[in-house]
Amino acid sequence: MKILVVFFGGFQSSQKDMDRWLDSARGQRKDVQFEAFPYPNIRGYGDDDARNGFKRFDEVLKKIDAAGADTLFIVGHSSGCAIANEVNSRVKGDHKNITLVDLEGFAPTGDQIKESTVQAWTADGDGGRAHSLRWAEGKRISHATQATTKWALHFSLVNTAATNTITADNYDTTGYAGCIANLDWLPPAKKP
Repeated sequence: MKILVVFFGGFQSSQKDMDRWLDSARGQRKDVQFEAFPYPNIRGYGDDDARNGFKRFDEVLKKIDAAGADTLFIVGHSSGCAIANEVNSRVKGDHKNITLVDLEGFAPTGDQIKESTVQAWTADGDGGRAHSLRWAEGKRISHATQATTKWALHFSLVNTAATNTITADNYDTTGYAGCIANLDWLPPAKKP
């Protein structure tokens, strides 16, 4: 069974951030094909901003088609969820083997979901006493080991190495630092 993951970084994520995430994800799961796309170089981080600013939909859809995967995970972090939701709505054909993963971002609308499975994730830390930026919106919980502040927990959903040094003032340069890709949403590898 071939698995493809297409990941979309959140507001102000760069190609360098995506490369860090990809290197870690590929190192952890050699049985999965990973692709990752940074947030567009725009000032807005709203749902419409993200969808209208992202100009690579055709490229993403071609990669999905070319992969010939049996299982597809379309994953967005923060504002990148708007892009992931839109990609899911544009994938042609059967959606029964697609999982749309929302890591603390915009929830998909009914026409964006189609028949896909949807996972909405949030994070906690400090034994459940600390909560991520969009705590109330998540349904599944990733338990951070090093992060306890809202911004650090927000980034712990993509980077398990996230620490409390990540703040609202520096997340664009520290969110993916020392990245160890958080793949909590991905099922474990099947044993041979």
